[in-house]
Amino acid sequence: MRILIAAGLAAVLLAGCSGPGQEDAPSAPPLVSVPTPSDTPSETPSATPSETPSGPAKVAETLCVRMDATLVQSTLAVPAANIQPKTPPADFGIPTYDVCQLTLGKSPNGPVLNIETSVLPATKATLAATQKAYAATKGEKALPAVVGEGGYGTSTFVVFLLDRKLYKIAGPKATLAKYVVLAQEVVRQAPGLPATNGWITRPDCDRGSSAAEKVMGTAAMVRRDSESPLGDVVCGWVTTTSVLYTSVRRTPQAEALIAPLRKASTSQSIPLGDEGYVDTATGRATIRVGDDKLVDLVPLPARAVNPDVMTQFALAMSSLYTR
Repeated sequence: MRILIAAGLAAVLLAGCSGPGQEDAPSAPPLVSVPTPSDTPSETPSATPSETPSGPAKVAETLCVRMDATLVQSTLAVPAANIQPKTPPADFGIPTYDVCQLTLGKSPNGPVLNIETSVLPATKATLAATQKAYAATKGEKALPAVVGEGGYGTSTFVVFLLDRKLYKIAGPKATLAKYVVLAQEVVRQAPGLPATNGWITRPDCDRGSSAAEKVMGTAAMVRRDSESPLGDVVCGWVTTTSVLYTSVRRTPQAEALIAPLRKASTSQSIPLGDEGYVDTATGRATIRVGDDKLVDLVPLPARAVNPDVMTQFALAMSSLYTR
């Protein structure tokens, strides 16, 4: 039975309280460097984001519209390369990326190509940090990609630096050389692209901002709120060094997936939904709602977070997902 949250729950709680798999590295032919601006990027964003709510960028303003669809189709040997009209949620991580998408088949559930742009300014140090983080996943070995101001990639993605932004192109398995071809097209199309608004918010997400600041230890520099393809609200608070986001997984195996958390020694129960837990080792909170819905509240980097503080954030956000 779902547990109803009483008005005094907060006090009670305080008292009691997306990679590639293992593959062989592809053989890539020599690559040609693309000339880029020589100015040195700054480590610090130059402007404070506006607090005026704004919707996602229009489709006509994305890199996906500018990309040569015929080039994408022939490079990846796919039957189509069509613009996904609905903007996908941000790719939350360090760094976080804005995403546009090309569908690569006739089916709406077929393969896609994600073209991603970092929401905050980046440097060569940022690029190196992302490569180090990817290497820790022990996925397919990344090789240098001579594109933009330098990058790396595998048979399924390329990440590179260009004009104080990181770009990531990711899709179905091909070769590193083919992803560099697509990256070079991004280099050609990126100049003059309208800047995205730093403050993309939804009123429903604002309920968690005060608690999010306590989890992150600082106020968000940008916000990335949106909606999943299935209509669930996605909320995100982002800085250069930390991220906190909420999202939903729709799955008929919700109960089976949460079972390991129920048994884990690092899990602390929270009285939300049908059952919920905070992982005291990673800070991640997971709430089960019925048999087919999991709510994830995720701080990045994964770390030990005061479970009471994370519980307060979950409490602030829960009615958005459990009502």
